[in-house]
Amino acid sequence: MGDDRTKLNDETYMRLALELAAGALGQTGINPAVGCVIVKDGRIVGMGAHLKRGEAHAEIHALRMAGPEAEGATVYVTLEPCSHHGRTPPCADRLVQERVGRVVVACTDPNPQVAGRGILRLKEAGIPVDTGCLEQESRDLNEVFNHYILTRTPFVTVKTASTLDGKIASRTGDSKWISGEASRAYVHTLRHRSQAIMVGVETVLADDPSLTTRLTVPGLNPIPVIADSSLRIPDTAQVLSRPGAILLTTYDAPKEKIRRLEEQGHTVLLTGFGPRVDLREAMRLLGEREISSILLEGGGRLNGAMLAEGLIQKVILFLAPKIIGGMGAPGSFTFDGFDRMQEAIRLGRLRTESFGDDICITGYPLYGEEG
Repeated sequence: MGDDRTKLNDETYMRLALELAAGALGQTGINPAVGCVIVKDGRIVGMGAHLKRGEAHAEIHALRMAGPEAEGATVYVTLEPCSHHGRTPPCADRLVQERVGRVVVACTDPNPQVAGRGILRLKEAGIPVDTGCLEQESRDLNEVFNHYILTRTPFVTVKTASTLDGKIASRTGDSKWISGEASRAYVHTLRHRSQAIMVGVETVLADDPSLTTRLTVPGLNPIPVIADSSLRIPDTAQVLSRPGAILLTTYDAPKEKIRRLEEQGHTVLLTGFGPRVDLREAMRLLGEREISSILLEGGGRLNGAMLAEGLIQKVILFLAPKIIGGMGAPGSFTFDGFDRMQEAIRLGRLRTESFGDDICITGYPLYGEEG
């Protein structure tokens, strides 16, 4: 019975640590979102979250709040405390220094070169460590970090909204609005949590979007990334009105246009010599620039090309209760496709929720043998 009570208490405090971490999603760059709760004699004496890359980690914030009460306390942390000197000192060493009594860790660091070292440091100092408390919840929370730290390429989430018959616009190209207000508000939360937002030049030409985050409180604007093989983007495009956009193009793009864009403070990445942007090379180049997450809001062709290349890690599909028809109306994913239904790319780990009248389906593509 005692073990069950301990497990229940551990999960209660770890859920609070996960909530703290979730509140900072999108703020930590390529760093993970981490939460920490310190408990002593049944009282919470310290709490903290990692808020910004290069600044104090969650454990340090919680230890500062706890002060001398940290000695002998139980520390709940959503990710294994770091054991190496990066932009900040090792958290494992600080926990040892503060003489905490026990550490409960949700999951180990996914980086094979680091995993386990922080836990080992604590155990060597005689501090009991328990791992695996709400482990899957912690891994889900940091799916972006887990992917980036292993692949050094961005975690790509495609967001698309369609009618019940799979159309993302009418046959005339009208798409405002397919989804309802509640769905669109959630999309701006997704933008806030993403380092970059990616569209194709056709979307820019058709809609001239700003690609900013518009919440009821100020949010973080993602870096605009535009796939444009021949740099057809107009100089007057809203997305170019502020510096910092990234243009993905080819070596055949006009040199004068490249120079002009760079003078305006934008980045042009050359991805290959073909007629289209080499999307796989583009992801590698974006990863080199420490962009760990992308919200893909492209049209059917860009979405389809990314899916066909296996470059999408997560799908968020809003289904509006509408039927628009239209023989030439575009769909969410346009690519060559497969000959047999059993070859279709399936989605795993499905979640379904409602936003107003819309249904939102979230899943993870299963490629190749995995599917």
